Amino acid sequence: MKKIIALLLLMVVFGCADNLEDNISYMNGYWEIKEVTLADCSKREYTFSETIDFFEVNDSLIGFRKKMKPNFDGTFSTSENAEALQIKIENDSLNIYYSTPYSKWKETILDVSEDQIVIQNQAKLRYTYKRYEPLELN
Repeated sequence: MKKIIALLLLMVVFGCADNLEDNISYMNGYWEIKEVTLADCSKREYTFSETIDFFEVNDSLIGFRKKMKPNFDGTFSTSENAEALQIKIENDSLNIYYSTPYSKWKETILDVSEDQIVIQNQAKLRYTYKRYEPLELN
């Protein structure tokens, strides 16, 4: 009986970890901020953002985030600056550890799906991103 319980427990633990890692692949791509929820639970909605975030995360859970500015012709302008990142699964949480030559910080991924990412920083600000869709000017 103890062996069965231990086996079931291992299946649940490793099954959940695989699902979390599978969802991380959704982060890759272009994202724009939809809203920010402040620590007091008030919300600020964004109907338009001048910049969007580009995330790239590889199978080793290492990657970068870069600020991009969409151009009217469908291309992007950006600087060479990027924030290196590493994602770690810790205590059933997905944490992003960022580093630049000037700073290091941590954020927690609360939700990641094909259409949305929700990230909370250490100041309890919650950023809800939606997948970027280019403006169609006809």
